[in-house]
Amino acid sequence: MRLTLRQLSYFLALAEERHFGRAAERVHVTQPALSMQIREMEETLDAALFERHPREIRLTAEGREVELRARRILAEVTELEATARQRGLARRVNLGVIPTVAPYLLPEVLPMLRARDITRDLRVREATTDILLAALDRGQIDAAVIAAPQGVAGLKLVPLFSDRFLLAGRASVLAGVGTEALRPVSLDPDRLLLLDEGHCLADQALEVCGMDRRQARLDLGASSLTTLCGLAGQGLGMTFLPEIAWAKEQAAVPGLAVRRFAAPEPARQIVLSRRATSSASDWLDDLAGTLAHAGETLTGQARSAVPA
Repeated sequence: MRLTLRQLSYFLALAEERHFGRAAERVHVTQPALSMQIREMEETLDAALFERHPREIRLTAEGREVELRARRILAEVTELEATARQRGLARRVNLGVIPTVAPYLLPEVLPMLRARDITRDLRVREATTDILLAALDRGQIDAAVIAAPQGVAGLKLVPLFSDRFLLAGRASVLAGVGTEALRPVSLDPDRLLLLDEGHCLADQALEVCGMDRRQARLDLGASSLTTLCGLAGQGLGMTFLPEIAWAKEQAAVPGLAVRRFAAPEPARQIVLSRRATSSASDWLDDLAGTLAHAGETLTGQARSAVPA
């Protein structure tokens, strides 16, 4: 009996989830069907790949070796499929974008992309960074627009633009911060509004402020910048607002004011990420150029309207 790509994908799902039920749900099969495929795989290799415990399963030494090889094999298959898609008539590209970028950048970018290449089938998925990186690794998307991650191997990162952070809140609240040089570490954690856990913008805000999430008492678990800006505009606290979001949120939220931080201003680097093993294409290069142009336009507007 020979190994199949299906068995390898089931094996990786189980290796990552460490739970038969969750792994079966992830690959959209029943738990008995997944268990049978794993057993057949172990019989074919004549090796136990998992240690089975009542509440958890763990990879054996043989299982860890198989995991490394399975990832390489499936990555090659993914690239083969991606190449075939690019040569096909539809030429579909699956793009992921984080939620603190998508609502502001995509309305600028999509009309330009459609005007340049109406034959391209562009599919966009909005999700947090960890979900997009996992989808990129599995070959479910071809590229992702994210804030530059730390310590993630196997990625090719194309810098797009630098997105500085503004401090947003009601004018009366911002006035209470003081008139001296504004620095993130001087902010009162009791007044800081954060996005829900899993959003990289919240982690970046806490990092530049030298805080952890437990110190931010107004952590309301909001899932969007629009929600945070609405609360900040009502005087309920302050939040970090990326420059690309400034124009849209300023127009949408009456009473929302912003202040610029003193140099060096806190910022995030927005990048287009793809698998390092994937073959570059002219269209992805064009996509990066369009994204960069749109991002620089939006940040430039914010810098002109809110000078240092």
